[in-house]
Amino acid sequence: MRIAVFSTKPYDRTSLEEANRDHGHELAFFEPRLTPETAALAEGYEGVCAFVNDQVDARVVGKLAEGGTRTVLLRSAGFNHVDLRAAAENDIAVARVPAYSPYAVAEHAMGLILTLNRKFHRAHARVREGNFALDGLLGFDLHGKTVGVVGTGKIGTVFCRIAAGFGCRILAHDPYPDDEVRELGARYVELDELFAGADIIALHLPLTPETHHLVDAAAVERMREGVVLINTSRGGLVDTRAVIEGLKSGKIGALGLDVYEEEADLFFEDLSGTVIQDDVFARLLTFPNVLVTGHQGFFTREALAAIAETTLGNATAAERGEGELHAVTLEDVKG
Repeated sequence: MRIAVFSTKPYDRTSLEEANRDHGHELAFFEPRLTPETAALAEGYEGVCAFVNDQVDARVVGKLAEGGTRTVLLRSAGFNHVDLRAAAENDIAVARVPAYSPYAVAEHAMGLILTLNRKFHRAHARVREGNFALDGLLGFDLHGKTVGVVGTGKIGTVFCRIAAGFGCRILAHDPYPDDEVRELGARYVELDELFAGADIIALHLPLTPETHHLVDAAAVERMREGVVLINTSRGGLVDTRAVIEGLKSGKIGALGLDVYEEEADLFFEDLSGTVIQDDVFARLLTFPNVLVTGHQGFFTREALAAIAETTLGNATAAERGEGELHAVTLEDVKG
């Protein structure tokens, strides 16, 4: 299959070329994001490989179909950026990477918690300047604290294991409770009870129309005073303006984000020499109790290798009928 790979970074090219030794596809790498303006680059390619911030809406799908694309290969588990109805109407198959390394994202989420709590980032900067004072670095024991985990799929389950290892009590919420999570001592509860009872809340669920702005002003109001909120899933789960108000009032004691609802024009790029135009994001960065990473939760050697192998495996399955095709359909959205 001839595949146009969008949003290519050097590490993408390295991992995909390594995995392609066993598949033999023809890969063309493009640095720009997939948008209505760049979709013409895919003309003549049967496959298009897209990442999380690429646009695969109805306009783009139509242009891809006109150019001969028959398969969209997602280098991600999430598919909220894809218009599946338009894909079906244009006879374009969509495949994803349902799991790559749940450990990568779950460990990153716990890293955000530890850093925010014990203020490693601030301590590191102080020590480098010869300042060894401890004022302002006070944290709390994780042991005995209540952690609310929203979403107990593969990543959420691994995160529950990590939290249990620290001696935390776990409140969980998921429409499909997991026996392994229960065996860790977790108690499944409704969202209101989780928000009200958790010292730390970690989001590990997909973005769908139903989960968009799951954390809004009303949800923040129900949370404990000083709650630590962590989002390593999708930016749209959180209403950023509502969270900023929560930070200003002290309701949210610390915020860790690896995703942001308007990240497409920010993340994965070096903008250090420019002025950030997103005023909401700029406001977030002014808080000393906010830690933002640029969608790097997935970024481990193991995860990159698994993403590349599954992505090209999907291409092989679509073209030759060999192996498993991890297809995404409208039924997945309804489910």
